[in-house]
Amino acid sequence: MTQMPANDPYHYAIIRRAIAFIEGHSNDQPSLGQVANAVGLSPAHFQRVFSKWTGISPKKYLQYLTLDMARDLLKNRFSVLDTALETGLSGPSRLHDLFINWEAMSPGEYARRGDGLTISYGWFASPYGPLLATGTSRGICGLAFSDAVGNAAASADLFGRWPKAKFIEAPQNIQPWVEAAISGKGEARLLMIGSPLQIKVWEALLHIPSGHVSTYSEIARCIGNPKANRAVGTAIGRNPVSWLIPCHRALRKSGALGGYHWGLPVKRALLAREAAIFDAKAG
Repeated sequence: MTQMPANDPYHYAIIRRAIAFIEGHSNDQPSLGQVANAVGLSPAHFQRVFSKWTGISPKKYLQYLTLDMARDLLKNRFSVLDTALETGLSGPSRLHDLFINWEAMSPGEYARRGDGLTISYGWFASPYGPLLATGTSRGICGLAFSDAVGNAAASADLFGRWPKAKFIEAPQNIQPWVEAAISGKGEARLLMIGSPLQIKVWEALLHIPSGHVSTYSEIARCIGNPKANRAVGTAIGRNPVSWLIPCHRALRKSGALGGYHWGLPVKRALLAREAAIFDAKAG
């Protein structure tokens, strides 16, 4: 195992502390100056950091970090998914300026739990903290944010999913796809390793546009199992490719954020940043 890179993204560390402060003082509606002071920056420096990270002013961005953000997204950005997905997987999908081509591992390959499979891995810096990526010659099969769960837990999680695979530290083998994912430009390939139900759920997630959200019940309806909310929720929670397979865009029908495998602060930051970027482009 390698050590975490020293360049843990500075901007996300600040945003994480800002989220924690805002959530802890939500009833007080803290001002820009108060949030800046809480993260140890002057308002001017705070503004520069947030503007660089989101492309909009921190005052505007803070609106996306309120506790009502999820309800507002459901009201104004709810995505109605196709009622009948085509049999099998079809690509490419487009997220921002990033093209994602994907394929699914066969049921037989999945049942072998990675036996005979060589998986490369490496750590990368992302806008949401340190990112562990795994992949084969066919595409990325795992992306994990370690900020909330820790380096060791993120590694154990992804490596433990395919216990019979051979893991090699070779970030250069997957670097072009990971860099495309981080920049949002270019092309990334995905290899979905999961059960048939999980793959159907993950494919449905890929139909939720960036800046929009959907619900567990809508996804269940979309895959033809309208009463399978619990199974859908489990499949979403088992998604190994965070961010690119956007499980963070799935919310509870009540407007609650629901869970997130890599920590709710990361989910809130993902949703807020995508909503802010969407509005900036739309405006």
